[in-house]
Amino acid sequence: MPRIAVYLLSTCFVSFIGAGQIVAQQQPEAASQQPQVKVNMLNVCTPSAEEQKEIASALARIPKQPLFDADFEVSRGRSTLTELPALLQAGQPGHVAGEPSVASYVRIRREFSVQAMFSSVQYSFSNDGVNMIETLVLHVRDPKDLIQVSLEDSASSVTSSETMLISNTPVTRVRLERFGKPSVALARCQETAAGPAPNQSAYDPLFRSASEVLTNYRGLLGIKKVVPEELAKINAQSKSNVPPTSKLMRPKEPQK
Repeated sequence: MPRIAVYLLSTCFVSFIGAGQIVAQQQPEAASQQPQVKVNMLNVCTPSAEEQKEIASALARIPKQPLFDADFEVSRGRSTLTELPALLQAGQPGHVAGEPSVASYVRIRREFSVQAMFSSVQYSFSNDGVNMIETLVLHVRDPKDLIQVSLEDSASSVTSSETMLISNTPVTRVRLERFGKPSVALARCQETAAGPAPNQSAYDPLFRSASEVLTNYRGLLGIKKVVPEELAKINAQSKSNVPPTSKLMRPKEPQK
């Protein structure tokens, strides 16, 4: 009996060692099967010559006198930002107020006719009390390489929205979303703590072409008239929802 007990114990010990070796061999294999994360960094300040050609080609294909369908959409509203933007959470410099940021926005959408390369165009205007931002996005109908073209500009809210729209604020960012490929972008870059602003004079024709597109679509979509009217409706509705302070602050009279 003692010999049998010793034999069983040694057999279990050998089995345990063998299982440990199998697990140790499987761990590197499992680690190698983990999905790899690929990060694409956009060179928005100094895009390559090939990327400049793509931007120029996409801007040139945007119709100057498009044929719109009868369908359209105009929406307005207010949006409250209660959390820090992702870029600021990552540690990038920026000023964030202690209270949530509230932005008023207006959106306009029009559909192109079926023979157009682009299926729709969407314009948006937002004002958060610090900055006003315009964005024009054109969606491709049959995306094989290019998916959409996005143009953006901004201005300080010290001025009024009417003044910004009348002055035809130039575009400061162009972005191409591509199918199965990284995006292509070009932006006006300012001086930072890391160094001076880069020389972007070579990209002036692209910025000028993008600004001409946005100026043209401001007229086609009636932006200079529609946006101020919709913003006025937002302000009027916001004021009507606030109860009179006199009723809230009036103290009760003491009982005699």
